[in-house]
Amino acid sequence: MKFALGLKSKSGIHRLVNTLEERGFIRRIPQRARAIEVLRLPPSEGTTIKSAGFQPSIIDGDLGLSKPEQTDEQLEILSVPIMGRIAAGTPVEAIQSAEGNLSLPRDMLGKGEHFSLIVRGDSMIEAGIHDGDYAIIRKVNQANNGDIVVALIEGGEATLKRFRRHGKSIAL
Repeated sequence: MKFALGLKSKSGIHRLVNTLEERGFIRRIPQRARAIEVLRLPPSEGTTIKSAGFQPSIIDGDLGLSKPEQTDEQLEILSVPIMGRIAAGTPVEAIQSAEGNLSLPRDMLGKGEHFSLIVRGDSMIEAGIHDGDYAIIRKVNQANNGDIVVALIEGGEATLKRFRRHGKSIAL
């Protein structure tokens, strides 16, 4: 991959694979070294990669990714409350205060209860989350390894971090 994409280091490939996974294009297959599953293709499917003699093998078809035409119900706009700020870095006191709403299409959110937070800090830049961005949060009871979560820490502080479980301990 390094030579095919014209990159100078293996760490560039590592960052690229992590970014593709975070953005939902691929999924790593558990318990299989270097195995991935393509979940969706980027919008510009017609582009080709030309570098170091790499010739991609392209399979015609939509891989089940084509969507039927959207109905008025699917185009429905939902109002998501902005519930304050979240630190992407040093945890800050968790205070909920409604600061307005974001209008988002229903199909962008999926199922469940959602709210948004304004990101402050730059520790999540590698995940594509920058200072001033709106983080759309879906309330869930459980997080999986690699998920980006709002972590509530003892003492009433909160931060936006990637969740990692190591045995019985949790790393953020």
